[in-house]
Amino acid sequence: MSLRRSLVGLIFCTCYLASYLVNKYVLSVLKFTYPTLFQGWQTLMGGLLLHVSWKLGWVEINSSLRSDVSTWLPASVLFVGVIYAGSRALSRLAIPVFFILHNVAEAFVCVYRKCFWKEKTSLAKICSTLFLLAAAGCLPFNDSQYDPDGYFWAAVHVFCIGAYKVLRKSQKHNALSDIDQQYLNYIFSVALLASASHPTGDLLGVLDFPFLYSSRFHGGCCASGFLGFFLMLSTVKLKSLLAPGQCAAWIFLAKVTTAGLSLLLFDVILTRTTMGCLLLGLLGEALLVLSEPKSS
Repeated sequence: MSLRRSLVGLIFCTCYLASYLVNKYVLSVLKFTYPTLFQGWQTLMGGLLLHVSWKLGWVEINSSLRSDVSTWLPASVLFVGVIYAGSRALSRLAIPVFFILHNVAEAFVCVYRKCFWKEKTSLAKICSTLFLLAAAGCLPFNDSQYDPDGYFWAAVHVFCIGAYKVLRKSQKHNALSDIDQQYLNYIFSVALLASASHPTGDLLGVLDFPFLYSSRFHGGCCASGFLGFFLMLSTVKLKSLLAPGQCAAWIFLAKVTTAGLSLLLFDVILTRTTMGCLLLGLLGEALLVLSEPKSS
């Protein structure tokens, strides 16, 4: 069993690393800044692959619970906000910076649960929350590659993912499984992003994209679609096999590896103060991992 868990963890880390690097390449190097089309493509691929997997009997989807489907729609709206804003933020920010800002969502959830659900919070989680907020708060003032639009969309991304996690936690009685929820997210995202592609100007603007017929662009888009799907599956499997603390440790390892490798592959300028913010955020996330329960 331990070997199986380790294998799932390694597959998850590989998918996480490859997915972020490929997405960053398409968004920043090739500058494909048409998020309704890029995220629409990814969710379309994910939905189709998940549907095929369901028909082949590889995954189980219960799509007959209409009442649960209707209650899940607000979460699907937030999911669209998560991926849309995340795509726009990642196209402008370095991956390590994006991760530090992304982690604020965990602090958001912790504060919400403490204030509104009156949950007991350990000292490690309190310190983690403070470190994550301090790192993200100091980063805009010390980022030599500061991009106001990037930080704005990162803030939207953080709000949406925080609200998504809170809503998901509050609906734990919902009969929909993780796969069911993701299937609905895919369907709703494709419909909403497709309808938004023309009003946002992405549908016509993409005709001027210089790499539209490039094999590098086509390969990157195909890879992003498949990797996003396998990342979703490996994440669901990881959470089903491991305790929250062990799962958080694998996610932490994946983030550190991805952030470190991105420094070698992409143009990132790190000053001492920027590095200090990143290390503070790293410490905050490490404390967050330690505060999670190590057994189911």
